[in-house]
Amino acid sequence: MGRKKVYGYVRVSSADQNEERQMAAMQEKGVAETNIYVDKQSGKDFNRPKYVELSQKLEKGDLLYILSIDRLGRSYREVQEQWRILTKEIGIDICVIDMPLLDTRHGKDLMGTFIADLVLQILSFVAESERDNIKKRQEQGIAAAKERGVRFGRPGVSTPEEFPRIVGEWERKNISFSVALEKSGLSQATFYRKLREYRMAQGKIV
Repeated sequence: MGRKKVYGYVRVSSADQNEERQMAAMQEKGVAETNIYVDKQSGKDFNRPKYVELSQKLEKGDLLYILSIDRLGRSYREVQEQWRILTKEIGIDICVIDMPLLDTRHGKDLMGTFIADLVLQILSFVAESERDNIKKRQEQGIAAAKERGVRFGRPGVSTPEEFPRIVGEWERKNISFSVALEKSGLSQATFYRKLREYRMAQGKIV
């Protein structure tokens, strides 16, 4: 077994995030850029190429830096499983930069290990609970907005005031279909949809 190595793992969980803060934290800890592995995708599962590549390189006694515990997973179960694999099966040390209590290099006695495991469980549970709460609040907010009449999705195309006149001219063959489209400012599909709505409103059979 060779000299112990220091690694960093960075995960960007969505397309609108960037890894600058995580990278800066790794550099402050002196992690060589070549030893920092970055995944820019969802943490829905662990089929992440850089994470897999990193885990295959890790050897007993190596040190892994992560900025926060949720970089290891998106659920309580996932975080626990990855922590167990890394620290117990592979035998590396992990330092969670945002949570100094989660540094397996310190307190390797029974009490220290117990405290670290307890903190990990609490943080993992809180992180998952917060995600669930955010999701529930979003769902409640959408439901409340719908009750107030807020419509989601692409805004509907408004029908011009002169639409009935344009339809009448077109039906009387005074203007061509292309002219009717041009006057109404609608696409062909939207024109036909608005025409159905208009005829239904007039009590006509569609």
